[in-house]
Amino acid sequence: MKTGEKIGIMGGTFNPIHNGHLILAQTAYDQLHLDKVLFIPSGNSYMKRNVLNVCQRIEMVRLAIRQYPYFELSLIEAQRLGNTYTYETLEELTILNPNAKYYFIMGADSLFQIEQWRYSQRIYQLSTLVCAIRQEYHLESIKRQGALLVQKGADILYLDIQKIEISSTDIRKKVKEKLPISEYVPIEVANYIRQEHLYDEEN
Repeated sequence: MKTGEKIGIMGGTFNPIHNGHLILAQTAYDQLHLDKVLFIPSGNSYMKRNVLNVCQRIEMVRLAIRQYPYFELSLIEAQRLGNTYTYETLEELTILNPNAKYYFIMGADSLFQIEQWRYSQRIYQLSTLVCAIRQEYHLESIKRQGALLVQKGADILYLDIQKIEISSTDIRKKVKEKLPISEYVPIEVANYIRQEHLYDEEN
């Protein structure tokens, strides 16, 4: 990595990755003038159950981002044993590239949850939070929550982003119901899900 890079972080289970993730990453890249965005699939998620195995989720991320030269797949969490925590990931990335500035990209829902995350203060110290404003939250309540986090040491930026009505849960449901998903995920991901019979038995 180059010295002084501005690096976005897109973390999550990516179960599966979808166009909403790509739009969010692209918007952050453009508006914040980032050098790259790391896509970091989680390993063992302690917050979610019934998550597809990590190798299949990694492959879907790889397929989804390969046409974007400024998007990069990171296995830093997938290769970690046990639960994965955001503060640990940021600590590892900072050790690898101490001169980089990290931007942790997340939806508005995470802004309201982050105080429950393990060692959230460490997250504030090691990254700038980048919040995508979603339609289910009022701007006033988001800014109010953001102000509370700023008082606790967080640095927060807000993205002006188009309305995204895509969720991994809905995609998995459509797959189970044998409905097309090509408008929600990159075609390579849709083909992979079909070929591997992923989510056919999703509950």
